Amino acid sequence: MRPVSKITRNRFKAIAAAALISTSAIATGVLSTAPANAQISIENVAPFSFADLVEAVSPAVVSIRVKTRIEEARGPFGNRDGFRMPDLPEGHPFEDFFKQFEDRRGDRDRPRERFGQAVGSGFIISSDGFVVTNNHVIEDADEVMVVMENGDEMTAKIIGTDPRTDLALLKIEAASDLQYVEFSDNEARVGDWVVAIGNPFGLGGTVTAGIVSARGRDINANAYDDFIQIDAAVNRGNSGGPAFDTTGKVVGVNTAIFSPSGGNVGIAFAIPASTVKQVVFDLMDDGNVTRGYLGVSIQNVSKDIADSVGLDKARGALVTEPAPDSPAQKAGVKSGDIITSVNGTDIDDARDLSRTIAEFSPGTTVEIGIWRNGETVELRVELARLEEEQAINEEDETPQNEPAEPHDTATGLTLVPNDTGDGLLIVDIDPESRAVEKGFAPGDVVLEANGEPVNTIAEFEEQLERVKEAGRSNILVKAARDGVTRFVGLAIE
Repeated sequence: MRPVSKITRNRFKAIAAAALISTSAIATGVLSTAPANAQISIENVAPFSFADLVEAVSPAVVSIRVKTRIEEARGPFGNRDGFRMPDLPEGHPFEDFFKQFEDRRGDRDRPRERFGQAVGSGFIISSDGFVVTNNHVIEDADEVMVVMENGDEMTAKIIGTDPRTDLALLKIEAASDLQYVEFSDNEARVGDWVVAIGNPFGLGGTVTAGIVSARGRDINANAYDDFIQIDAAVNRGNSGGPAFDTTGKVVGVNTAIFSPSGGNVGIAFAIPASTVKQVVFDLMDDGNVTRGYLGVSIQNVSKDIADSVGLDKARGALVTEPAPDSPAQKAGVKSGDIITSVNGTDIDDARDLSRTIAEFSPGTTVEIGIWRNGETVELRVELARLEEEQAINEEDETPQNEPAEPHDTATGLTLVPNDTGDGLLIVDIDPESRAVEKGFAPGDVVLEANGEPVNTIAEFEEQLERVKEAGRSNILVKAARDGVTRFVGLAIE
């Protein structure tokens, strides 16, 4: 059976043509060469309809009903209504009195199974019944039912989940010859039409339309955030449902909304089709997603950091620490390196690096471009398999014996040698300095300055002079707080 996105291809072409005509008419009015003070007249052109598109793709959009087992809450005395046989000494006059109540309870004290219900959306991607939805829709499910457009209910099993991207793959049992939709091979552009179909508030198949209002949104959902922002009405229950382009191809999976009230306010987020395809086809193979692992703790490069290391602009991912025995450490990646490219492709920021590395299979050798000491260095790294994030534990070294005399610096930081380990301890900050704006606080430890370890005041001042001699007005400082390190571009005042 052909995918439903191809069933009415000619009608979709007619829709696109109508849209083009409408757009052209509007553009002609806006770009009129009439005098500036003349009224602009725009021809009244009726908008085209999404009805043909919706009719074609709706059979592949499903509702997801999930049953989860809930452990019954027990009373403080060990049962549902709070009764427990008192702990009485043998032969107590009230022993028989209380025992008669305990005996009468019979099976009532046995735990009873209770189930919760949740609803969401999904869509069929193959004629034999593979279904895509969100991980959070089916998380902890004991039973998953797929409800078709015509109301038919079918049992589905969970093939695999990927909490990192909040995606899940289901399989309708004993399914065949189902209508399905395909993913778009083209990236959705800002301003493109999108049609969202799903199961908001459990109402069943509901259609809303809007445009792509932004791309590359980071909502701090996971390390691979790259959401499409759309303004089509998306509400609770739409999670896992598809967002279609005007050709009936899936451009995203509706996953989250921004809403102070809990309802639609015109800002929704969808996982791009390119990400969904990669994850889903990986799950289809063996139920698991495998990702490459570089092994670095990273942060974004600010303009001040870029200025402090001589980088042309704020770009790349700054390595705070390579993980012990990680592929990065073995390949020679150092703390303070800025990863600017992978296999020749520029890296914009820390999340871009995470997403890029995750696209490679374990065992792949990649070439990473690094900005180090004012020049580009190329390193080859064989990626490992990403398991769980590894914490970086730093061992304390032998404390320095320099007298703890506070020293004011040109950065606004007042420093003393760190008696408990490496670096210099911040004991005070000039309230008028840029250091306050950068979030420094007394108790922070300065570990490096200008890419070099600093354990004495003299070493810190030496690096300040080197930066000044190089004609730069910012110095790159590596600082630590509660075991967490970061790099900051700090102005020399």
